[in-house]
Formats: sequence, structure tokens, C-alpha cells
Amino acid sequence: MVLLYTSPGCASCRKAKQCLKDNNIKFVEKNIFTTLLNKEEIKYILSRCENGTEDIISVRSKAFMALKKDINDLSLNELVELIQKNPSILKRPILISKQNLVVGYDSDEITTMIPSELRNIISNACTGECPSFELCGNVSKEISVRP
Repeated sequence: MVLLYTSPGCASCRKAKQCLKDNNIKFVEKNIFTTLLNKEEIKYILSRCENGTEDIISVRSKAFMALKKDINDLSLNELVELIQKNPSILKRPILISKQNLVVGYDSDEITTMIPSELRNIISNACTGECPSFELCGNVSKEISVRP
């Protein structure tokens, strides 16, 4: 299951949602403007970022620049409160699964949300030993994981 954080009018969010649907990846969508993110949820998202706040906070956004704050001067609690009050400073979409965090639309990254056991089945479905490989092998490689 994937948690998909979106915002209205976000083209990248729509693409990510469609990519999840096209690849039959189950997800729950949360609109960051209509669903208040609780403190624990924000802390969890931040804890999943490999490069710290720069993975998830859009410091070049108008909303963040209007705050006139240095992100590095904020404590964790201050950062969480800032995100709660100003969700538009978050980069979007945000996709979270048990193993992965993807920020922004990248079809290759999103397909990492497909459970590994299914990716293995897909990649091993048609091999050179298969009598139909010439007919379907190359085609199945192209369509097995749709971008």
C-alpha cells in the first residue's frame, strides 16, 4: 500500500496517481490542503527523507520565501508546526511505501513501489528458454511495467 500526498491542480500529482493506477499499485490519496497532517505523520515523512529537509521542503516556493526563515534554524517541532500551518511548502507529490519514499513525479521511481516479489515475477516471466520468447519476450519487457 502506498500513501500518496497530493494537492489540487498539481499536474505531477495527477501523473503519479495515474502511474499508480496503470501499474495496479494500491494507494490511499491524501490532499495536503483538505486533510490536516498530524505531527506524528509529518515526523514520519521527515524521518524517511535521506537528505533531510531538502528532500521534502520547497525552499524556493513563494510560500516558504514569504516566511523569511532559514530552514536550518528551526527545531524539529518548529518545522512540524510550520508544515502544518503551511502545507504548500511541501514538494509534491509525496509517495510513501514500507520500503520507499518518492518525492515528485518520476515514473521509474514510482514503479519501485511495486512489491519486489511482483517485480521479480514480471522480469522473469518470459526468458530466452521460453518457446514464445521471439514473439512476446521483447514486447513483454516494454509493457510489463508501464511508466
